[in-house]
Amino acid sequence: MNPQQMGAKPKAVLKKALRDLGEGSYGKVILYSLIVGVLSLSSTFFMLEVYDRVVNSRNGFTLVMLLLAVIGAYVMLEMLELVRAGIMHGVAQKLDAAFSTQLFNTAFEARLKGLPGGTTQSLTDLKTIRDFLPSSAVMAALDGPMSLVCLFIVFMVSPWLGVFALIGAVVQVWIAVRTESKTMPVLTEANRAAIDAQNYANGTLRNAQVIEAMGMMGSIHKRWMGKQRKFLSMQAMASDTGGTNNASSKFVQTMQSSLILGASCWLTIKGQMLGGGGMMIVASTLGGKVLTPLVQLVAQWRVVVNTRDAYQRLETVLSAFPVREAGMPLPAPKGLLTVEGVVAGAPGSPIPILKGVNFAVQPGECVMLIGPSAAGKTTLARLMMGLWPTSGGKVRLDGADMYSWNKTELGPHLGYLPQTVELFDGTVAENVARFGDVDMAEVERVIKQVGLTDTIAALPEGVNTRVGEDGAILSGGQRQRVALARAIYGTPKFLVLDEPNSSLDEAGELALMDTLRYLKAQGCSVLVITHRTSVLPAADKVLMLRDGQVAAFGPRDEVLAALQKAQQQALQQQIAAQASQNRSMEPTR
Repeated sequence: MNPQQMGAKPKAVLKKALRDLGEGSYGKVILYSLIVGVLSLSSTFFMLEVYDRVVNSRNGFTLVMLLLAVIGAYVMLEMLELVRAGIMHGVAQKLDAAFSTQLFNTAFEARLKGLPGGTTQSLTDLKTIRDFLPSSAVMAALDGPMSLVCLFIVFMVSPWLGVFALIGAVVQVWIAVRTESKTMPVLTEANRAAIDAQNYANGTLRNAQVIEAMGMMGSIHKRWMGKQRKFLSMQAMASDTGGTNNASSKFVQTMQSSLILGASCWLTIKGQMLGGGGMMIVASTLGGKVLTPLVQLVAQWRVVVNTRDAYQRLETVLSAFPVREAGMPLPAPKGLLTVEGVVAGAPGSPIPILKGVNFAVQPGECVMLIGPSAAGKTTLARLMMGLWPTSGGKVRLDGADMYSWNKTELGPHLGYLPQTVELFDGTVAENVARFGDVDMAEVERVIKQVGLTDTIAALPEGVNTRVGEDGAILSGGQRQRVALARAIYGTPKFLVLDEPNSSLDEAGELALMDTLRYLKAQGCSVLVITHRTSVLPAADKVLMLRDGQVAAFGPRDEVLAALQKAQQQALQQQIAAQASQNRSMEPTR
């Protein structure tokens, strides 16, 4: 399924995984649940035997043996409870191992393409399902079959008592259905509102400096509070409904035990039920156990609804972003980039930004990409890095499709300096070395190459200084040069620099020129996107985009001369048109 088809009906990816991961485990849990259900009747049968045997025979030995038996049953009951919970914990851990990495990568891919799913919500949903599997709600559902056994025993004791227990069970089912119909839509909407409020808060924190500097905090806080109040209102509404139904459920359970006890007493008085007081207590206890799983499910209904919503969201995300099949390993690239009739737009948008773009960059060649704003330059950069797919044509490196190439395999041979520079919380060395194995000699070489040696040396711990989130301790120009060092770390074979000199001073621009010359000498093919002409001397060719199409491409001096000639002609035509307009406005004599 294509990411653009997020609204399509999801495949049952998660359902199949839960079935496969729990193969063999679910059967054991059901078996243990049946044994647990039987053992849970130990107290009931103990009371029956005490009233029937011990009280009448006054035999202390019998009482001791019954106590030992019931204690043994309790120990076995608790051990089986732990075992079945452990089995479900194991299934939950398998589920986490199967999907945590994929969901992390999915969120990353969705964020790259600006599609739904580009947040950590999927990981939160996975945790919700993982916590639900061994929860008391699942255990209550597993105890359901034993309720039928208890109901059958009550019917065996007396059909009239069985009818009482059955009526209580029907009322409990009605309460559960009512809880579902009343709370499910409200809880679902509350969950969406909570996610919306959280995402808004995260975006606010990322732009804290802008908000504070321009006095936007009041308005931003007001908008966030509106989202938060909506979430709290919906949650309170669901809690009120759920709480009322939960109280009703417990009331029915408590009342049923007393009603059955009273009814059994009446039947005993009338001589229609044998067994005396012991059988009355047994019937009352079993009548209450008929309703116990339903009462627990009603009490846990919010957990059930939250898990169901998380399950549906995960199914949608996993279906929309299937695992990419690993292609066969490819040899290290030499740097020949070819763009073949590329048509592309932002992922999820039918509007093309690039319309039939063709050009090539040879190893050891530097191409300067220029053009007006919104010409498609940054889109082309993302395509050349294999971040976005094309809707037509191909971007190839040494003949292989950039988008399909395994990025773990290809990444070390590429360098990318995006228009918006982002560093990560870690040391300077870790950021430069791309958070892989740090080759300190290579780190120092590229830092020197971009002219940052003195700057880094002045930091408290040199290259081992933590830069903070988003490189907070560095200036804009310093961050850009550290990001440039990261891009050229390991001497890549293909490099894209998007506005690399936007924050650089004169020394930084000189260091950038030296870096470009060095990369060309090493056989690296380089594409530089810029509005500033200071780096033009390093270019071999110039590519000009206009309205998503190639307006000019060729050797630097030829293209610049042609552009200058076209500008002069346009200026002359403008002057001639203005002169003609002025003459037409002169008064006739």
